[in-house]
Amino acid sequence: MLFNSAIFLFVFLPAVLFGYHHLQRAGRFEWALHYLLLASLVFYAWWNPIYLALIIGSMVVNYQLGEALRRQRKRWLLTLGVAFNLILIAIFKYAGFFAQSLDTLGADLPVPELVLPLAISFFTFQQIAYLVEAWRGTADSAPPLRYALFVVFFPQLIAGPIVHYNEMVPQFSQAETRRTTTDVMFAQGLFLITAGLFKKLIIADYLATWADPVFANACQALFFDAWVGALAYTFQLYFDFSGYSEMAMGLALLFGFRLPKNFDSPYRALNIADFWRRWHITLGRFLRNYLYIPLGGSRHGLPRTVMTLIVTMLLGGLWHGAGWTFVAWGGLHGLYLAIHYVWRQLPLRLPPAAAWLVTFLSVMVGWVLFRADSLADAKQLLVTLSGINGLHFPESLTAVLPENLPIITFAPTSLTVGLEPLLLVVLTVFVATQPNVHELWQARVRPNLRWALGTAGLASVAVSQLSKQSVFLYFQF
Repeated sequence: MLFNSAIFLFVFLPAVLFGYHHLQRAGRFEWALHYLLLASLVFYAWWNPIYLALIIGSMVVNYQLGEALRRQRKRWLLTLGVAFNLILIAIFKYAGFFAQSLDTLGADLPVPELVLPLAISFFTFQQIAYLVEAWRGTADSAPPLRYALFVVFFPQLIAGPIVHYNEMVPQFSQAETRRTTTDVMFAQGLFLITAGLFKKLIIADYLATWADPVFANACQALFFDAWVGALAYTFQLYFDFSGYSEMAMGLALLFGFRLPKNFDSPYRALNIADFWRRWHITLGRFLRNYLYIPLGGSRHGLPRTVMTLIVTMLLGGLWHGAGWTFVAWGGLHGLYLAIHYVWRQLPLRLPPAAAWLVTFLSVMVGWVLFRADSLADAKQLLVTLSGINGLHFPESLTAVLPENLPIITFAPTSLTVGLEPLLLVVLTVFVATQPNVHELWQARVRPNLRWALGTAGLASVAVSQLSKQSVFLYFQF
């Protein structure tokens, strides 16, 4: 069931909202939470009921391990819990990848054909963080059903944010004393859902029609095609993931709960470390707290810090997907972060505009690896982007580009050239300079007629595209 589907927006969500708030107002708060838990399990089972047993089994084991860690705080118990979760994700997500990789070396291993369980990367990391908190004594005990709701709460279940136990479970009790969702929270929630839906259906899915043909034909792409495709995907992923993140936050607000912010204008960043403080914030927090710092962080000198950054990001890349393109993407970002760390030790600084441009282009190069079907395709596109294969422009641009420059050639292109270059420039300026949706709703959204009309207008445009369903990009991770 997709957030951007008619059955979710017009059947599932209204039914869950009505039942939850009706039970709350009747003073049946525990029943309301159980109803929300049941709805979340139905939401997950909608994709493939067989994996309902997997997520329930994972929750049961992790809850029992957490209770044992509270009583004993033994390191071996924590190691057992982390190993359990990593083995689970390794079997379902990485077994085929590792078998195929070893087969290329002549191992001749059978390649298991397992369907990736939805959200396994997210609920696995979430529960690993919970076990560490239980071992440290910072996570109080909660009834099993509240723990289960913390894991499967449907707004954040499929693609994050990766929430911490202490961010959600205390809110369940606070909501009991508040009884109902405030008007401001409800208005903000509707606004975030509408803005996210608009970003996904109107902007991201439209940009996909430019990016997909280029990446599907990487070897045939010319210079202009490659730049349009790379920039289109850079913004497609931006609006797709930020749209999902805002819808998740908005859905939670409708029930009176606040999820942590997971996206904060990452294309404004002036360096790669700042980019990772703004992009998939909760994943960056997990990698920092549970990989980078335990591996030594920056406490053991420059060589060790550089190695730790690269290893952390290599594993972060592998978390995103079982493929060498994701490993290469993670390694590239690890290298970026290592270069940035060394640069900070030097008495050198770039002007802000230059720093922004270097960061943005570096991120875009990484997204080519992230999106490409293979390392060979990524290499071909990157070589084409660099201009080594020639500066080929569509014939339709002869009116605006000089024809007598020897470095420029004109050729037919698979892309329909119209407003693409102008729109990509506008998007670049917009995301780098304008307030984001979070800044708007935190400062200005109020339950009044003006915001109601504006939200209704955005919603009507977005809903008109509901028939063109497409999965959010982060669902595959």
